[in-house]
Amino acid sequence: MQVSDFWFDLPDSLIARHPLAERSASRLLVLDGPSGELAHRQFADLPSFLRPGDLMVFNDTRVIPARLHGHKESGGRIEMLVERLLDERRVLAHIRSSKSPKVGSRLLFEGGCDARMIARQGALFELEFSEAVLPLLERAGHMPLPPYIDRPDESSDRERYQTVYAQRAGAVAAPTAGLHFDEKLLEQLRRQGVATAFVTLHVGAGTFQPVRVDRIEDHHMHSEWLEVGQDVVDAVDACKARGGRVIAVGTTSVRSLETAAGSGTLRAFSGDTDIFIYPGRPFHVVDALVTNFHLPESTLLMLVSAFAGHRETMRAYRAAVEQQYRFFSYGDAMFITRNPAACGPEVSS
Repeated sequence: MQVSDFWFDLPDSLIARHPLAERSASRLLVLDGPSGELAHRQFADLPSFLRPGDLMVFNDTRVIPARLHGHKESGGRIEMLVERLLDERRVLAHIRSSKSPKVGSRLLFEGGCDARMIARQGALFELEFSEAVLPLLERAGHMPLPPYIDRPDESSDRERYQTVYAQRAGAVAAPTAGLHFDEKLLEQLRRQGVATAFVTLHVGAGTFQPVRVDRIEDHHMHSEWLEVGQDVVDAVDACKARGGRVIAVGTTSVRSLETAAGSGTLRAFSGDTDIFIYPGRPFHVVDALVTNFHLPESTLLMLVSAFAGHRETMRAYRAAVEQQYRFFSYGDAMFITRNPAACGPEVSS
């Protein structure tokens, strides 16, 4: 399969650079995987597509204000973006500067803090701060908006680039399908008899890295930490036993569940994953998916194509462009039921 099979034309005007005033006010494109039929609705209509006994699985990661500006002791300006928290004071980070800092060098950041570069791990830098990292970032950090939201972060992003159920700090990008849910909608789902469960996957900055190979099979995913607890396994088992559907909220929830079910059976799991789901890969757990619209030629679009079928997915994206849906993190959403006969581009074309 070629990466170019997942290209589509997207006008710049359809990239959502700010959220809507209300979380659930987004539009919802409904794709029935087995039939390929599309329906244009509002996100507030989502409960009408759910049934009592269904289980919705959310990612409860919390985005940290992971971007810091500063300078080297020599005066050169730097920008740091945390990729992963290692412990209370150590991080793995991306650093932008005219010259890469050397091992042992001291970096001075806004907020009156400093860090020492102690090791290099590939393209990432291991830094040890002079104080606890999380309180520092909360005090002086900037929200790590995606590259396509080409504006400085604003104070409102602290709340809006975060799900209302976020609990466990560690992500540097939001699980964006969850941004559409507000407390009113969650309460409506509870009253309707839809069960909920929470996994954790700390989304890394690598989620925005372009695929730099021609053949999909040659691509290697970045690693991210996740946890699927025994309570989630029990909730999924109970859902399947009562005839309900497991509905993943976001591709990160899909990757969490399918990683934990890598053997074919869902089991509790805690650790790193680099799972890459593209057409032809099986799904063991997830029956339906809530997701945002993703970048052309991205691994997330490939995952959706594996779930719904390449032809069906690309047709839905063309319809979304024609109907001027809002794209990416602050954009509109899709609700997709899994297509058990999903085909890749070599068949669907």
